[in-house]
Amino acid sequence: MNSGRRMMMTFKENIEKSELAEYPVSGFQGEIVVVDSFSKLKSSIERLKSSSVLGFDTETKPTFKKGKKNGIALLQLSDSQTAFLYRLNQIGLPLVLTDILEDKSVTKVGVAIHDDIKGLKDINNFEDDGFIELQEYVKDFGIASSGLRKLSAIVLGFRISKRQQVSNWEADDLSDAQINYAATDAWVCYEIYKKLSKNNPG
Repeated sequence: MNSGRRMMMTFKENIEKSELAEYPVSGFQGEIVVVDSFSKLKSSIERLKSSSVLGFDTETKPTFKKGKKNGIALLQLSDSQTAFLYRLNQIGLPLVLTDILEDKSVTKVGVAIHDDIKGLKDINNFEDDGFIELQEYVKDFGIASSGLRKLSAIVLGFRISKRQQVSNWEADDLSDAQINYAATDAWVCYEIYKKLSKNNPG
């Protein structure tokens, strides 16, 4: 008898926006490291290299002027215990970071990653490898939803706050709310992938 992943785990195909309010709110509870100087960069990279899977996301200061576009201000990489927030508007995108983004042995998982990767390459070009687009990956499990809030509810059973999404990510100092939001977005990508991949025989 074939005990494929769909027999082992079943998920809702979609979830209505109104249903999200019924789910509890949760967020990242681990260690958050804000990397805003080169002195913090080296130690963070050493810790990242011990992870084979990382949740991935970026944040950009919103613009409300037609035709104007800001560059990526923050890169988030997280495993189950630690989220690293790289303030690219302050330190750029150093080679030690692009090395990880190019490393196919380190799986980087995110939602709508195409524009994120493109924006990062605008800072410092690299050959991306090892990335997984969750919006495509979840289709193998019969999930049609694509937004991170809905995927979090469907797969993990909780919703995440998006209140800080359009805040100023180039501020001199990020608020606690921004820091927690950014860490949660990357961590949730990690957790969704890990839960699904446990039941992926491929």
